Parts: sequence; C-alpha cells; structure tokens
Amino acid sequence: MKKVLFVCVENSNRSQMAEAFARMHGTGKVEAFSAGSRPSGRVNPKAIQAMDELGYDLSTHASKGLESFNGQEVEVAITMGCGDECPLVHARQRVDWQIPDPRDMTPDEFRGVRDLIETKVKQLIASL
Repeated sequence: MKKVLFVCVENSNRSQMAEAFARMHGTGKVEAFSAGSRPSGRVNPKAIQAMDELGYDLSTHASKGLESFNGQEVEVAITMGCGDECPLVHARQRVDWQIPDPRDMTPDEFRGVRDLIETKVKQLIASL
C-alpha cells in the first residue's frame, strides 16, 4: 500500500476530509494520513457535519502536526494551496491542490469544497 499524506495549515478541514475520502475510496490501495503545519487542535464541526452527510464519522479524527512525519517516507505529499511545503517529509511526489479554505464558508460552499476534494482524491487514487 502506498502512503499518502494530506497537508494544510490547521489540519481541521481540507486535509481531514481528504484523508477521509482516501480511506473511503482507497481501501487496500493507499494508507492515508493528514497533518497541519500549525494544527488548530480540533477538527472543524463543519467538516464533521459535511462528512457525516456522506456517512463518514470525522469526529474520530484529531488535528495533528507534521512532526510525526519528519523523516518518514510517503509516496505522495499533497498540499492544499496553503503554501505548506513540509520539507522534512520525504515524498516521492509532491502535489499542490489549489483548494480554498472552507473554514468561513456557508454550508453549501463548504459542501462544494468537500466535493472538489473527493473528486481530486479519486483521481489521485486512480493514478497511483
């Protein structure tokens, strides 16, 4: 299985949802993780609600930092358009997805970002 790391600043919205989608759609193909350069310490309730609508319990996830990935090798490190480069993470491939931070968006806008992330995760899994 290939390790995939999703990174955003707070590890409370985008990277959490990406990790969840990779777990949902990449069973047996990828091992998914997420982290933040400055973790907020919590998963946004909007992200929990948005994923609950699709039958995924994001409330079991925790916001975490990059330190546990320093020196660890992953197949792909995905950043979410937030300028995080995670230089201490050894990635065979680095990809930046230009995805807006949905933190302050309306529920409908938030769902749009969620759905964009799901599409991109499915494309990533198919390409591995």
